[in-house]
Amino acid sequence: MKNNNLTLKLALQLAAPHTWIASIGPVIFGILFCKLEKYPLSFEKSILLILASILMQSSVNTLNDYVDFIKGNDSEKDYVEESDAVLIYNSVPPKQVLILGIIYLVLGAMLGIVACRESGFLPLVIGSIGGLIVLLYSGGPYPISYLPIGELVSGFVMGILIPLGVAAVTDGRLHKEIFLYALPLMIGIGLIMMTNNGCDIEKDLEAKRWTLAVLLGRKNIKNLYHILIVIWLLMISFLAIWLLGIVGLITPVLILFEYRCFKFLITSELLAYKRVEQMKNIVKANIIVNMAYFTAILMKIIIEMR
Repeated sequence: MKNNNLTLKLALQLAAPHTWIASIGPVIFGILFCKLEKYPLSFEKSILLILASILMQSSVNTLNDYVDFIKGNDSEKDYVEESDAVLIYNSVPPKQVLILGIIYLVLGAMLGIVACRESGFLPLVIGSIGGLIVLLYSGGPYPISYLPIGELVSGFVMGILIPLGVAAVTDGRLHKEIFLYALPLMIGIGLIMMTNNGCDIEKDLEAKRWTLAVLLGRKNIKNLYHILIVIWLLMISFLAIWLLGIVGLITPVLILFEYRCFKFLITSELLAYKRVEQMKNIVKANIIVNMAYFTAILMKIIIEMR
């Protein structure tokens, strides 16, 4: 054990920057979609929305670590890296971690409010729903992370609700058309959660954490996981071409260049001792897919500006 008090380095580790892609990706998608559809969104508001989403994600990560530690669900035997388990490897007072999680949440909410101060009530309503789910995800008598809806809820909030909120900031309206085009983001984020839960079946079962992976068992969750990886790749390729035309071909082409990452995921066994490697690959896969999608959208925007 080391470090008696929370330091800036440990605060950053609790925020888990390697997971920020799950929140940054949907915001960038929302911004690019607004530019493509010519919805008015300033550079300043775009930056505020990105920072707000990062802080919200940091809050989820910090509060989740706090709850798991308090309930005794985490240990050094869980195949986690030291930087991913601050409370396990450092003698930091849990109360400080709880306060940090709340600070991240409040700061994220404040930035979100500033970004949508001229956009009416709808963006605030969408943001409030997201903030409430952040609290319910790890807290309350029945935390969402302990239920078999964790993948669905986290995927919807981050993959759908965030882009929807970004679009609403532009003119205070509900842009329902963004639902369809954001579906691949929802699946990708849900797969991050499914990877984590699939590797933690034994630990979660012992902690009476009834995740989807626990209910289905390793064989079934593994099969579902492999099917969703394929659906994810097919959907992102199809939507890119449908939304952007010939320019959308950039997306599947760029994804093909990194086929080894997806080959690994499609053959993954979701085993606890390979947890670190599997988590790194699903995060990498999200980055690849998002970058391929966003590059095609950006190219379409540039072409239409000429």
